[in-house]
Amino acid sequence: MFLLSPVFKDYIWGGNRLKKDFGFENELEKTAEAWVLSCHKDGENTVLNGKYKGKLLSEILTPEMKGTNADRFDFFPLLIKLIDAKDNLSLQVHPDNEYALKNENEYGKTECWYILDCDKNSELIYGFKEDISSEEFRKAIENDTVLEKVNRVKVKKGDFFFIDSGTLHAIGKGILLAEIQQNSNTTYRVYDYNRLGNDGKPRPLHIDKAVDVTKCQKPARNYSPEGETEKFDVYEKTLLTKCDLFTVAIYEVKKEVALYADETSFISVLVTDGNGTIANKDEKFEIKKGDSVFIPASEGEIKIKGKLRFIKTTV
Repeated sequence: MFLLSPVFKDYIWGGNRLKKDFGFENELEKTAEAWVLSCHKDGENTVLNGKYKGKLLSEILTPEMKGTNADRFDFFPLLIKLIDAKDNLSLQVHPDNEYALKNENEYGKTECWYILDCDKNSELIYGFKEDISSEEFRKAIENDTVLEKVNRVKVKKGDFFFIDSGTLHAIGKGILLAEIQQNSNTTYRVYDYNRLGNDGKPRPLHIDKAVDVTKCQKPARNYSPEGETEKFDVYEKTLLTKCDLFTVAIYEVKKEVALYADETSFISVLVTDGNGTIANKDEKFEIKKGDSVFIPASEGEIKIKGKLRFIKTTV
């Protein structure tokens, strides 16, 4: 089991809740994102424990550690983040695999969001109010009326959103969330509120590519977990999503829970609240809010004890 050191990003819309709420220490003025499971070239996790302490996760991973389900991916399949949106994120879209591999030399980006907390009346943008054509979409961008076309959703703690590639979207200010996504950092910006970047210049837009990949439709999914909450004496479990890219569940542990890592997939454990311990047959260490643990495939039984909430992700 590997406890991972997060990678921090200081995008202009970020705040300080990741420092304040999760105890993350860094020298950045704003901490917009913490990449808690990443083998991406734009920010890779370092191992904090054991014989591989100080090594990049990507340096030590073997096919056996990733599991047989990961064999179908050319790169490490996941990127998991904590995101603090003090201000609105840009209106944006991500390409699918075919378009991204052809034009960006990396995966496309399907992602999902679990709302950890939010201000009263916080909202996000998720698709369009009504189906429109690509030509109408382009014209709305050019006429600066695109925000009149989008679907706005009021959010609350515990909401869950599945963002297929090609879905127009934007996280709104006051939202703190966990994001599980494909291992990609490709974003096509459509509208950015006329803001200036850290260099004092407007951040670039990517209109042509955005129009190429955007599905100009009303969202086809609702805003809740895919599964019902399963309640046991010492923990609760809710399936958030299960798809061909990842399976994600939220656990509420009152005392203890056992996970099992077989040969098919690694397990990512991201603690979103509380604290406790995690143990396999060989080692045991403490975990707390904000900690990210990579459990290799075939690790066997893992016991998590304490009073805590965590997100479990597999492929």
